[in-house]
Amino acid sequence: MRDFRDAKAMAQTLREALSTRSISLTVSESLELVAKMLGLADWNVLAARIRSAEQVGTDRNNEAGRTADASDQSGSKAKEIQLPQATLDRYAGTYQFHDVVFTVTRDNDHLSARLTGQGSVAYYAASETEFVARDIEVAFRLTLRPDGIPTAVILRQHGNDHTMQRIDAAAAQELQRAIETRMSSRSANPGSAAALRRLVESIAAGQPNYGEMSAGLAEATRKQLPRLQGGLADMGPITSIEFLGVGAQGQDVYSVWHQGGAASHWHISLGSDGTIISAFVTPGP
Repeated sequence: MRDFRDAKAMAQTLREALSTRSISLTVSESLELVAKMLGLADWNVLAARIRSAEQVGTDRNNEAGRTADASDQSGSKAKEIQLPQATLDRYAGTYQFHDVVFTVTRDNDHLSARLTGQGSVAYYAASETEFVARDIEVAFRLTLRPDGIPTAVILRQHGNDHTMQRIDAAAAQELQRAIETRMSSRSANPGSAAALRRLVESIAAGQPNYGEMSAGLAEATRKQLPRLQGGLADMGPITSIEFLGVGAQGQDVYSVWHQGGAASHWHISLGSDGTIISAFVTPGP
């Protein structure tokens, strides 16, 4: 689940969700709204808090006397090296993350990458196979075959690793078409509403069913459970769940209405086996 450090991704999600209702927001407007939803005065205050959190993480590592590897120093002062353009060209390609695509391209002397539905991020080489972003806490490393061709990308964000296997362009296009079809047809993934109800009710009760979640989501939920439980418990029992549409990453978007009229706004994705791959919440409409 996301927290305040993912404010930019949350702002983009907000813009996408509102666009399904013919409401248009600029990037700046959406960032200001996310800041207010998180209880802060404006985007400048939120941006300062994000920078402070990143600095705290660096200070704690120093106090413990640990030397983080390149993948743990995303957005930090990891020493950059220059790789040949031919090497960067070999690394370019498409990689699958559940039902979306992580696209890596060469951008002059560095790599750029974007996940379906998100903006592009510039990555700079810290070693032959490790790349870090300069301004945000994200990095990735490549798994290579003996001939130097990547077989997978391992993305690290907020201390969690996400492995994405390399796929060809045809497979990537098929994944993208599947998302676009669901977006245009406003077709919810069967079972997502029921899974969301179980998720919200179990978190509110302080007893999440981690076996129903992906490893990454389970870890994030454990970390954020005290805050999530308090907020959802205060909103009261669920009275209804309203499907709003499909997000740019294929998530089903719902408003969950609670007793007393409060609402929480959720994005949820399920795997083929019904496992909840991802879920995050923002204050509802």
